[in-house]
Amino acid sequence: MSGVFEPFTVVDVRFPTSRDLDGSDAMNPDPDYSAAYVEVPTSTGESGVGFVFTIGRGNEVAVSAIRAVEDLVVGLDVDATLADLGGLWKRLVHDSQLRWLGPEKGVVHMAVGAVVNAVWDLRAKREGKPLWRLLAELSPEETVALVDFRHLTDVLDEDRALELLRAAEPGKAARIAELEEHGYPAYTTSAGWLGYSDEKVRRLVREALDDGFTHLKLKVGADADDDARRVGMVRELVGPDVRLSIDANQVWEVPEAVSTVARLAPYDLTWVEEPTSPDDILGLRAVAEGVAPVLVATGEHVANRIVFKQLLATGAIGVCQIDACRVAGVNENIAILLLAAQHGVPVCPHAGGVGLCEVVQHLSFFDYAAVSGSQEGRWIEFVDHLHEHFVEPARIERGRYTAPRLPGSGAQLLDASVERYRYPDGPAWTDTVAEPTHTELTPAG
Repeated sequence: MSGVFEPFTVVDVRFPTSRDLDGSDAMNPDPDYSAAYVEVPTSTGESGVGFVFTIGRGNEVAVSAIRAVEDLVVGLDVDATLADLGGLWKRLVHDSQLRWLGPEKGVVHMAVGAVVNAVWDLRAKREGKPLWRLLAELSPEETVALVDFRHLTDVLDEDRALELLRAAEPGKAARIAELEEHGYPAYTTSAGWLGYSDEKVRRLVREALDDGFTHLKLKVGADADDDARRVGMVRELVGPDVRLSIDANQVWEVPEAVSTVARLAPYDLTWVEEPTSPDDILGLRAVAEGVAPVLVATGEHVANRIVFKQLLATGAIGVCQIDACRVAGVNENIAILLLAAQHGVPVCPHAGGVGLCEVVQHLSFFDYAAVSGSQEGRWIEFVDHLHEHFVEPARIERGRYTAPRLPGSGAQLLDASVERYRYPDGPAWTDTVAEPTHTELTPAG
């Protein structure tokens, strides 16, 4: 007997990052990076871990949503499940009662993603491989079997997906070796949080350049005059050869996005991220047309592969930003990578937060090895917060992610960190003098 899945352990883990304004932007001024952290155990003693990423209040809702998914997994045969992870994905996502709460969007969809990712973590650990290597070594047929093509077939069906994957087969082994030796390009947002002082931004920009980064991103959107001043300041610091992007975190109306980016365009921007609502496909397309050749980048808040299909097919985005914990896990992100390859749009994942760098790097490594075969115009976001809490922290050398080596997905937190930051009874919360304060949103200027 291969064993069965047993009841989950789910913990509300929160880090008080709002105290130093780490992660602050125009829409989210006071984030406490958090994880609804799930361990999926088996009767054989093995387990996998995953999480839903949030920014504080409401993390308990994600914990409850994971609990709602639990009964669909507990008792399943482990070997049979690991051999058919496409089937597991459909079992969880197609459950009609849970799907009603979306459908296929929101906290339940993210909870499904946490569980799916945890089972992938288990499989990678069982096979003794980092997740990216496990995925890269699948055959095209095995990869296609993971994807739910429902509502995609007008743009991408199984036959076309197989064509894309088979076209990437030549040179795959060489690309895997290249990734293990040289890693994958990164860009950093660590210097650009909106709540940071000019002095802190200048210091962090200099440190980023010293660390080998050749692409930096700044948060904008609180005040148009201040945006122009800060972007100009950073462009002067980095010189003409370093790429510079901006992120408005959804605060602008469509005409405002076009006019503001036009004002900032002389600073030679690579992309503008989330210039308006991530659900406004028509608006994003209008922005893309209005700000070209500056690219529009969006994806961290996109609910599912079906919305990505529309963003890509309409030309609304020039940079596809997957997120490891927003859609329903590894399987759905593979679908999005294939859609991006179909449209020739580079994938530059959203990362940062707590654990997003650790997990999403596996998807970009897989993308290069087995799907796109290209690193042109592609970077993984890197934010230098909270990596010390992970068993295998994401590592950067000279502006590049180094290849993960340990078996698994990279999602595993240190036990001591889970205990210290569990909310609300962990020492990080009970031993403080004051709780983080709530900052009201300020309308964009």
